[in-house]
Amino acid sequence: MRPSHCVFRSQSVPAAPCSFSRPLCWEVLSIKQQRFRFKLLAFVLFGLFALLAVYGVYSINTYGNRWFAYARNPRVRAQKQNVTAGSIYDRNGILLASTVDGKRVYQPDEASRRAVVHIIGDSEGQVSNGVEGFQTAYLYGFKSSLLERLGYLFSDTPRRGDDVHLSLDSVLCTEITGYFAANPLTRGKNGAAVVLNYKTGEVIASVSLSAFDPMNMGSVPAGSEVYWNRVTQSLYPPGSTFKVITTAAALENIPNITTMNITCNGGLDVDGQAIRDYGNATHTSLTLKQAFTKSCNNIYALLALDMGDATLRKTAESFGFNANFLFRDFVVENSVYPTGTRSRFEVAMSGFGQSSIGATPMHLCLVAAAIANDGVMMEPTLLTKTTTPTGAIRDTFGPKVYRTALSPQTAGTLQQYMRAVVTGGTGTRASVDGLIICGKTGSAESSRKGRDVTHGLFIGYIDSDELPYAVCVVVEDIVDGEGGGSTAAPIAGEIFKYIRDHKESFTH
Repeated sequence: MRPSHCVFRSQSVPAAPCSFSRPLCWEVLSIKQQRFRFKLLAFVLFGLFALLAVYGVYSINTYGNRWFAYARNPRVRAQKQNVTAGSIYDRNGILLASTVDGKRVYQPDEASRRAVVHIIGDSEGQVSNGVEGFQTAYLYGFKSSLLERLGYLFSDTPRRGDDVHLSLDSVLCTEITGYFAANPLTRGKNGAAVVLNYKTGEVIASVSLSAFDPMNMGSVPAGSEVYWNRVTQSLYPPGSTFKVITTAAALENIPNITTMNITCNGGLDVDGQAIRDYGNATHTSLTLKQAFTKSCNNIYALLALDMGDATLRKTAESFGFNANFLFRDFVVENSVYPTGTRSRFEVAMSGFGQSSIGATPMHLCLVAAAIANDGVMMEPTLLTKTTTPTGAIRDTFGPKVYRTALSPQTAGTLQQYMRAVVTGGTGTRASVDGLIICGKTGSAESSRKGRDVTHGLFIGYIDSDELPYAVCVVVEDIVDGEGGGSTAAPIAGEIFKYIRDHKESFTH
């Protein structure tokens, strides 16, 4: 038998045939294979740990504020026992929240406290995701450096968190609550209003009604609806404000749509169900621009049926419907465009913003902002900077593009249509001398506690490089026979006037 090839070599001893048996050679080979497998396993484990580390960094950047805002986070609860919360300021340096003698206090004026309570939050954590909770990482010193923390160990000074500075104009927020109260059609109504810079995404006003006093919460039970932030949490049917999206879809998918004449005969029968315009109006033959200006439901139902559900949904999703909103400074309820199989009647109703479509006022404001910004939707932001207890700047924050919703060409056409709504359509009450205002009204049918209600809506913006601000106003449960043009549009007009008359506060 031929000797094995397994050999040992030495400089002093001549090589000799291996006397080991063949099984032992295989055992040596098996050990080598096991070592290789262990190395491969170690490499795989190292890769998994690396991926975990990368995901950890991503998660902290993406979800960090949400983790810190979680009320049962034990680390946060322990930190709050040992650290004095920092202060919160608005864009003009007005102190909105601070800690005095271990107690959280807010502005001295009750109306001012109520106006911003849903965006600032409260000391008991009843408001979800207000600045008080969502910016815990800064307010309670989680962002402080190791050197800063060591300094407190050798000092008699109590440890304090960072101060937070917001883009919010708290005076404008207070004024908005007054605008609701001044109009007999909106006085005492619940609703929401949000204002943001469509070039930067900075939110300068956010008001949710009804409101409460964070310094006197004893009369409001925990879990009450009054703690609900309607700007970011309430999904409303957008009604005719959704026609900006249907129009965008038509402009991009129906050839020569801008030159066509479309007939409105006052009533459209779809699968045995009737679609009517307000007051059973008959608009006869209209161009797309005229149909948009007059807000003709019949024509928009026809457009939805002509394009089909998939096409309309695709355009809605380009504006952010059905997306998972993960904004740095806000938790915003996801807007909904139905994705299941639907009847022709449901598709027709979608053309003018009904049939299970839902959006928050924040998102509707972003829709208007994207049109104003030539198709680019900016992420809504609230923080402008944070400062340390010594006044040094910790972090500064800039604008961030969220998505491109539509082409500049389509946006340009919609800008003209929205201008026509304010100059000679349903939104004339939002018009302001000295400003170019563009917008769209809406009246949305919904239900509340088992009864049918109608909400009034307005979305729009100032066409100005100097004052690039977009608005959404929602008034709940309006009087029968009224619409967004008579309820929400006048409030939007007052907001635009305030910005015009205080432009020095909005151009820095």
